Amino acid sequence: MRTLKLLNKKKALFFSFFIFLNYSFAEEPVDIWNIDKSKTKDTVENTEINKSASEEISEDSVSVYDLNNNDNSQSQILLESNLEDKVSLYGLYDPDENNLSIEMWNKSEGNEIKKIFDKILSKDLSQDALDILEIALLTNSNTPFKNITKEEFYNFQKKFLIKKNDLDLIKKFLEKNPDYYLKDDLINYYSNYYLAEANIEKSCEIFESISETNLKDDYASKLKIYCLVNSNKIDQALMIYDLKKEIGFKDSFFENKIFKLIGFEEESNKISDKNLLELHLSHRAVENFEYIPNENTSNEIWKYLASANLLEEVENIDLEDIEKINLIEKAVHDGNYNENDLFNLYTRYQFNFNQLLSAKENYKTLDKSGQKALIYQKMLLTIEPNEKLYLARLLKNLFESENIGNAFYKKLSSILLTIDEDKITSDLMTFYQENIISEETEIKKIKFNNKIIHQSKLLNYFVEKNDISKIEKETNDLLKNILKDKKYIITTNDEILLESLKYDGVKISKKYLDRYSSTANIPPDMQAKINDRDLGLVLLRIVEIIGEDKLKNLGSETLNFILITLNQLDLDTIRDKIILKTLPIRV
Repeated sequence: MRTLKLLNKKKALFFSFFIFLNYSFAEEPVDIWNIDKSKTKDTVENTEINKSASEEISEDSVSVYDLNNNDNSQSQILLESNLEDKVSLYGLYDPDENNLSIEMWNKSEGNEIKKIFDKILSKDLSQDALDILEIALLTNSNTPFKNITKEEFYNFQKKFLIKKNDLDLIKKFLEKNPDYYLKDDLINYYSNYYLAEANIEKSCEIFESISETNLKDDYASKLKIYCLVNSNKIDQALMIYDLKKEIGFKDSFFENKIFKLIGFEEESNKISDKNLLELHLSHRAVENFEYIPNENTSNEIWKYLASANLLEEVENIDLEDIEKINLIEKAVHDGNYNENDLFNLYTRYQFNFNQLLSAKENYKTLDKSGQKALIYQKMLLTIEPNEKLYLARLLKNLFESENIGNAFYKKLSSILLTIDEDKITSDLMTFYQENIISEETEIKKIKFNNKIIHQSKLLNYFVEKNDISKIEKETNDLLKNILKDKKYIITTNDEILLESLKYDGVKISKKYLDRYSSTANIPPDMQAKINDRDLGLVLLRIVEIIGEDKLKNLGSETLNFILITLNQLDLDTIRDKIILKTLPIRV
C-alpha cells in the first residue's frame, strides 16, 4: 500500500510537470539564437553564391559585440552561418579594462599556447602570475583558432579557475556565463569544496545563483536535486529527478538515500564512499553512521570527516595500532587532519627518564612513530635555544625521510618563533630562517624618497594619472635636482620608471636621457609577437617568466624586460599595477 501511494504521488507530480512544460512551451518567447538548421544551410548556400559580400567581413573577428552593433546584411549572413562556430565569449572582463582587444587571441598559434599552458599549469604559480593569467583567460574575447579547438581553450579556462581556487571568482564566472561549455565541472568543484567542509548552505549556494542552468553531468544534477531536497523544495526536486530518469538516468543508491531523506523509503544501512556526495548522503541517511578511513580514502572525504567531527578522537586512538597512526601522519601531511591533534597524540606516548635523557642516541630503537614522539617530547623539555633547534631539525628530517614533511610545518614554525634569533649559532641559522612561516604585512601607502628616482614622487603618476604636462615638469625638475650629483648612478629600476613615463608621452630633456641607456634583450620571436600584437600569447609568456616568483622578487633585468614588453603593447593598466607592486617603498 505504501509503495502504491508513493507511485501514485510520483505519477501525479510527473503529470503536473508535463502540464507545466506544455504551458511553458506555449508561452515561451521566440529565441533568436535558436537557428533553424535548414535555414542555416540555405543561408550558407546563398553566401557562397554571393562571395563578394561575405569576403568583405573577416570571419575570424566575428563576436557577439560585432553582431550586436552591425545591422547590415553581411553581418546577418555571418550571424546565421557562423554563430555556433564563431561566438566564444566566455569571460568576466571587458577588453577595454586592460587595453586589450576582443581579437587578442586571433594571431596566437595553438600548439604554442598548449605547450605554454601545460608548462605553467604544472607549476605552483605565484599570486602575481595567477593575476595576469586571470586577465589573459577571463577577458571577453574570441578563442584562438590556429591548431587549437574552442573546447581545448575552454578547458584551459576551467583548469585555471580550479587552480586559482578562488571560489568567489568561480561563482562570479558561472553567474556571468551560465551556458559555459564546462560549467558542470566548475559547479562540481565549487559544491564539493564546501561540502567537504560540511558547509551545506555554501555548497548549495551555487545552484541558487544559476538556478535556470540545465545540467548535463549526472553528478552535478544529483547535487542540485539534493540541494533542493535540503531546502525542502521536494516537488521541484522530484520533477528534475523524474525528468532525468526519462532520459536514462539510473542510480539506485542515490534514489534510496534521497527518498529516505524525503520520507518515502525505509532506513538503509548501506554506506558508500564512491564520491563525496554519496558519503555525505550515507552520513545523513544512515542511523548510527560510522566510517573508518583508510590509505585509499580521498582527500575530500578526509576533509569532510574532519569538518563533520567524524574522525576518531585522539584520546581514543590505540598507540599500539601503528598502521592507524601512520595513516594519521599521512593525513596531516596531505592537509586532511589537524596538525595539533597529531602532536597531542605524540604526547600520549610513555617514555622513562633514561629514554628522554638519551633521546638523541636511542631514538632509533623505536618504531618510526615512536621515534618522532620521543624527539618531540625531548624538544618540549629542552630550554637551551640551539639544543631545541637541533632537535627540531632532527624531527623535521624524520618526517622528511618518510615523505610526510608537511606534517611538521606550522608546528615547527610556531616552535622556532619562541627561539631568540640572536642566540642561534651559524650552523643552525639557515634551517631557522627557511622554516619560519612569514606572514605578509598589510600593504599601506607609498613612502616617497625624492633622492632616488624610482622611489620618488613621480610614482604618483601611476596612481593618479595626472596631466602629462604636469608630470613632465615634475620629472625634469626632479631629475635636475637628483642628477646634479654627477656620482648618482641611474639603476635599472630608475630606467623602468623613466621609460614608462616616456612611453606615455612625457618628454624628458636629452641631457638627462644621455645619462643612461635603456636596453632589454628581447628574443626575436618575442619581439615578432609584440610587433604583431599577439596579445594573448605575449601575456602567457609573461606568466611563464614570472612562474612561481613574486613580482617583487624578480631581478631588475627580468622586471625591465616585462615592462618594456607591456609598454610596447600599450598595456599600461597591467604595467601600472606591476610598477606600483615592485618599485615603491611602502609603510
